[in-house]
Amino acid sequence: MSSNLSTTEPRASRPAAGALQRSLKRFDITAMAIAAVISFDTVGQIATGGGEAATWTAVIAIFFLIPYALLFAETGAAFPQEGGPYVWVRLALGRPAAALTTLMYWVTNPIWLGGSLVFLAAETWDGFVFHLGSGTVADYTFKLLFVWVAILTAVVSLRRGKWITTAGAAMKVLALTVFTLTAVFYGVRHGFHGLADTGFTPTTAGFLALVPILLFAYVGFEAPNAAGEEMHDPQRDVPAALGRSAAVAACCYLLPVLALLAVVPAHRVTGIGGFMDGARLVFSVYGDAAGPLLKTTAVMFVLALLTQGSAWMIVSDRMQAMAAADGGFFTRALGTFHPRLGTPVRTNLLSGAVATVFMLAAMRLANGDAADVFGVVLTVAVTTLLLSYLVIIPALVLLRIRRPDVPRPYRVPFGTRGFLLCAGLVYAWILIGSWSALFPGVLERLFGIDYVFHDVWGVSRASFEAFTLGTVAALLIVGVIGLVVARRKDALPGSAGEGGS
Repeated sequence: MSSNLSTTEPRASRPAAGALQRSLKRFDITAMAIAAVISFDTVGQIATGGGEAATWTAVIAIFFLIPYALLFAETGAAFPQEGGPYVWVRLALGRPAAALTTLMYWVTNPIWLGGSLVFLAAETWDGFVFHLGSGTVADYTFKLLFVWVAILTAVVSLRRGKWITTAGAAMKVLALTVFTLTAVFYGVRHGFHGLADTGFTPTTAGFLALVPILLFAYVGFEAPNAAGEEMHDPQRDVPAALGRSAAVAACCYLLPVLALLAVVPAHRVTGIGGFMDGARLVFSVYGDAAGPLLKTTAVMFVLALLTQGSAWMIVSDRMQAMAAADGGFFTRALGTFHPRLGTPVRTNLLSGAVATVFMLAAMRLANGDAADVFGVVLTVAVTTLLLSYLVIIPALVLLRIRRPDVPRPYRVPFGTRGFLLCAGLVYAWILIGSWSALFPGVLERLFGIDYVFHDVWGVSRASFEAFTLGTVAALLIVGVIGLVVARRKDALPGSAGEGGS
């Protein structure tokens, strides 16, 4: 297994020879990125912003998504080691920074899986397929099965698991395409009444409300690089795959949001049921076939959510496993890759445990109110993920400046200046999004915008901040403890690990 920087990585951080198999081709990388990035749970959430949501979706696609994709296309092709962002931050800033950053990046996904994804899946199943109730045995059973099936699909070998994520990507694109075309057909027959009270003029209030969720929707194209040494030709395939998946993602957000707003008045769009509620309305054009088609779409919707969670578990668990194997998180044993499956099974199981705990905690937060839990839980996931990019982006810049000798099969246009411009744009967006996610309402008050916290979130500011800031603080504490414990274990006589920063 070759790597153009393998000599810079500690021996103990490398998976055992033969544990990783090169099974990802360009199509697989593209499908994995689409499966991970296109988020059904955010389509409805974005559409709640009304007409200007479509405007900001387009603006951020141009001024964030494009420079973001360019940055990671160059870096991913130049540094294709297993672990992706963990390796990049470690090379630029050292092991402690890399370990803490990776923890924030990784934990986003079990939080998201055990939070917004599972709640949206349960709400969809309850409303369109089979009644579950709220807080019932059936509700808990469904959510636990959803979490652990997603985890188990990440445990299987990537050679087989990639087809699960590919199927999920195909279902997403198909469902969003059918919905968009049906909405247009519905509008032609019944009129585009949603546009009557929809304004597309961007506002400061809409910007501050939508930036965190739009950034969360667009980030993640670097995720396949976590399996960099399981790609056939990452130097050539990563840039091409990122370009294709970014274009598909932009269309799969903008077009369905426009279609949803065109036929459903903005005040009737809800974050947790937006897509399926819109589908219920527009599918009426199919007459007697509407019921079975809607139920089939609901099943596809849930399966797509499941494979989306699985795709993120596949990539983020590999990052966290590499951090553990490198002596950055409690014990190197967590970074062990199964010799036959080639997957970090112990980290996969840890993700399942975190997702389960978070799901149970989230259900108690709002006493079973799915809509309120959905919004708060999604914000926690937005917060932890965006915070990790506050370190990852500077690491990319440092690698660009300090390691000009590393072969770069793809380069951002205009050389270093172009790279720095893209990094500056991306970092500015991430700063705004992180602040807005952690402290909603603060920037609104600075601009004189009315913001009634409980009306927006369904919980008090004290409860919200306790949940979000408490989660971030707890993660940092766990990360520091994990570093200290790992270092002490490495220092024990007879330890096989290697110390160092």
